[in-house]
Amino acid sequence: MQLFFNPNISDSDTSFSFDKDESRHIVKVLRKKVGDTLYITNGKGYLFEAELTLSDLKHCSVTITSASFHNKRPFKLHLAVAPTKMNDRYEWFLEKATEIGIDEITPIICDNSERKVVKLERFEKILQSAMKQSLQYYLPKLNEPLSFKAFIETYNTSQKFIAHCEETDKKSLKTEIKTKEDCLILIGPEGDFSVKEITMALQHNFIPVTLGNTRLRTETAAIVACHSVQFINEGL
Repeated sequence: MQLFFNPNISDSDTSFSFDKDESRHIVKVLRKKVGDTLYITNGKGYLFEAELTLSDLKHCSVTITSASFHNKRPFKLHLAVAPTKMNDRYEWFLEKATEIGIDEITPIICDNSERKVVKLERFEKILQSAMKQSLQYYLPKLNEPLSFKAFIETYNTSQKFIAHCEETDKKSLKTEIKTKEDCLILIGPEGDFSVKEITMALQHNFIPVTLGNTRLRTETAAIVACHSVQFINEGL
């Protein structure tokens, strides 16, 4: 199934038109013709089945024939991940986390961050592409970058973890995760969180955790954390 995305479709709509780029993709690449079925999501849980009524390189239109709503999982996963020095590594994380299953992402700027500017517009496109490729109907929410301090003072949830590399008392993430509960995990930059940041997180009731016995890159640690939460909750 080829999945298309448009955030503006609602369950009350009866027809829809694609923009020039997607119209060209439908006609030139997918070779769709009038009468063919297309599938569209608005990234908010809806899957729309539609019939192609106008097939043109610059303008394709469909009539929506059915709409179905898919409930979210019984928990929400929010990862706050420091931007990596190389942009492509962070983009890889965004893609794979979306495929695995994630609800919210916030880039956090830390004391040891080598990159402090991110391209949210490009990140959004990667999330959309990964959502469509993995046939999911919820688009992860991508937040504006925040400083570490601002983030932990802004966001709160029932389960809060900070994964760091300091040789202190830490618990295994996989043994601490409670099923069916919202989860927030902090992942630091290549140089790890500073001692000051770790102390600050503990003061805000974040639980220090380890993701395994090896030292992981930022983007790898984020994927391991994402998969661990999904795996523990699998089958719910």
